[in-house]
Amino acid sequence: MSENLDAAQEGEQTAQKDKFDLALEEQAKILQACQSSRGLNSCLNCDEIFACPTRKNYVDAAYNSMSKGDSGGFDF
Repeated sequence: MSENLDAAQEGEQTAQKDKFDLALEEQAKILQACQSSRGLNSCLNCDEIFACPTRKNYVDAAYNSMSKGDSGGFDF
């Protein structure tokens, strides 16, 4: 029985990883499209860097991808 529980937990962790990684990939595409539309290859050269919702969404997605949605430390 514990083997089935372990397999279920492992499958759940994989689903979470996929969800967070997919969100990060989507936000990266949106960010790169924004940079491209402005003729930039980095947000650092953009005048809106500190007030940009696109960049904030990407940073949040990167954090969630590293922490897998938990607050606190990262699982590398």
